[in-house]
Amino acid sequence: MIRNPAVADQFYPGEPSVLSREVKGYLDREAEKREALAVIAPHAGYMFSGKVAGMAFARVKIPGRIILLGVNHRGIGAPVAVMADGAWEMPNGRVGMDGETARAVMKHSRLVKDDAAAHRYEHSLEVQVPFLQALRSDFLLTPIALSFLSYDDCEELGSAVAAAIREVGEPTLIVASTDMSHYESQMSAKRKDEMAIQRIEALDPAGLHQTVVQNRISMCGVIPVAVTLVACKALGASRCELIAYATSGDVTRDYDQVVGYAGFVVS
Repeated sequence: MIRNPAVADQFYPGEPSVLSREVKGYLDREAEKREALAVIAPHAGYMFSGKVAGMAFARVKIPGRIILLGVNHRGIGAPVAVMADGAWEMPNGRVGMDGETARAVMKHSRLVKDDAAAHRYEHSLEVQVPFLQALRSDFLLTPIALSFLSYDDCEELGSAVAAAIREVGEPTLIVASTDMSHYESQMSAKRKDEMAIQRIEALDPAGLHQTVVQNRISMCGVIPVAVTLVACKALGASRCELIAYATSGDVTRDYDQVVGYAGFVVS
């Protein structure tokens, strides 16, 4: 299956040269790049969240394999849906699916199903790809779209992702896609987001899941991030650094109804 772009000319420019120029403008070319286990980045329209995403991606070396965990906003398909075969057609080139890694994840978790339909219209994963392509053109992608999961299921899936990375035995970057609080006042969003950010920085996936649920924080990608933290801890992570935080109010100057954006690097 070839998946065509679902949100080009909506969340980001669909014309290749314009897209390349915009993404490069968000990347800090002077940033020191290091090997990392994961990047956590936002997935809104680039005019709102592109700067935060770019600041995070600019600080990591992009390996040849990427596991991309995002939110299934539409609820189409399996609750944990990987696309194992085919390719994604993007404005700046086709990205092949990493069947080896996808099948390794499925082998280690009963939750994961091969379901391309869940990916067809989903933006949370697609918007990360141009940043990856700007930094490396020859990577393979394992995209996984996630609905809401219990924390026990996050543990299972995160452990499976780590086991798959170890089994394949090649450098792999996990990318977790999330926005933070939605449609809160600037003050409320920052207060709630700080609670979640503290748990992420502490490499505390159980605490993050609990904090978001108990405080009703509208962080859409809490599940991708929790799964990522479980996997990173299993792979020996010792540090999670907040690279940037912003809200849509920083762009629109409307501070009554904002969305929060945060970028992290896990190493």
